[in-house]
Formats: sequence, structure tokens, C-alpha cells
Amino acid sequence: MSLPKIDLPIGELTIPSTGEKVRYRPFTVKEEKILLVGQQSESPELEILSSKQVINNCLIDKDVEELAMFDLEYVLLYLRARSVNNIINFTIADPDTDENVELELDIDNITLERKEGHTNDIAINDEYRLFLRYPTINEFTKLVQADQNDPLLDYIMLVSCLDYIASEDEVHYFKDYSEEQINEFMDSLSGEVIKQITKFFETMPKLRHELKYTNSEGTEKTFVVEGMRSFFT
Repeated sequence: MSLPKIDLPIGELTIPSTGEKVRYRPFTVKEEKILLVGQQSESPELEILSSKQVINNCLIDKDVEELAMFDLEYVLLYLRARSVNNIINFTIADPDTDENVELELDIDNITLERKEGHTNDIAINDEYRLFLRYPTINEFTKLVQADQNDPLLDYIMLVSCLDYIASEDEVHYFKDYSEEQINEFMDSLSGEVIKQITKFFETMPKLRHELKYTNSEGTEKTFVVEGMRSFFT
């Protein structure tokens, strides 16, 4: 006689970058083990891979590889709050006194910070506009795996996020062109266009939360948690 199979409740969440509603199931012990192994590895690459595996297990009819990196971070925190506990307790060292400070973070209070003026639509000239897309989990993983001293690292990420170029009469998707053709196109862009592309990356939405505390000297301080690794350490 086999043990009974436990049915899990199904919920719904919204993907931040698209507003798409998707169904999910909560973590099980299996997913908690996967996350724990990733966290204890102290390897950014393994942390990302474990997070990807957990989300892929829990989202229903949604390909995790379609998610922007900040979508993945948001979904992981959302699932953690609904599956385990919305409260995370952790300790930091005050930079002025070196004392340990106990902090409490409510995941439900975390928001996706969106900066004014952020856009993926960039005018190249009077005829063409360039459209960018957010880096996915796979592209972020490749970035982590790459040589961090490579001077072209930022350029590689930039090129990977080129989506398409359009005029009133035509649309060209970068996925349909070779690396050589894309590099030639990039070499033809003006400094102002490159500046706007860089701004797209600098102003991308991100998970960010501020926690206030007062140290032993009576000074009010702010501790900023930002990004997936910050929220899970």
C-alpha cells in the first residue's frame, strides 16, 4: 500500500514586467532543499540555477526561461512568502560600531522599484527605432559564468538584449541576423544612441527595500537590501 499523494493549493500571481497572470503551487520540502543547497554553495551560478529549478517546478504552464531576471527574483520571493514565511530575520554588522544588528524583513513589503523615464524604445534617427528586452535568467547565468575581467562583458550583455529595429514599413528581429551583422550594426550607432541603451540597463526595474534601525550610539541608519542574493542571505 502506497502513501497518499498530497494535493497542493493552486494560486495566481502577476509577472511584473508583462502584467501576465500565471498559476503556481507552493514550495514543497523538495524545493526548500534545492534552495538550501544553492545558498550553501556560496556560488552565484548555483544559486541562480537552484532558483531557476524551483520556479520551474512551481509555475504552471509558464516557461521560466521567458522571465526577465527581476521577474525571477520577484517570483521567488513571492513563492517563499506564500510557501514558507513572509518574514526573514537576519543579522548585519553596523558599519560605524561593528556591532551585530538584528533586522526583520517582511517580504510582502518589498516592491519592484521602477525609475521614471525608463524605456525600451530608443530613437535611432527619424526613420528607425530600436527596441530592447530585459535580460533573461539564461543570459544572466552566462554573464556570471563569463570572465569578469573581460572588457567586453557589458557589450555582450547589451547585444544579447537587442530585440528588434522598426520603421513604419519594416521590422528586423536581431535573432534573425548573424553576430557579424549585429556587430556591424552596433558599430554604426551614434554615441547618443549607445548612451540611451546604457540608460535602459541602469534604470531597469529592481527589487529594493530599505530597513531603518538605530545603532548603539543612537544614530538612525538605513540598510538597503537589493536583488535576490541580498534577500536570501
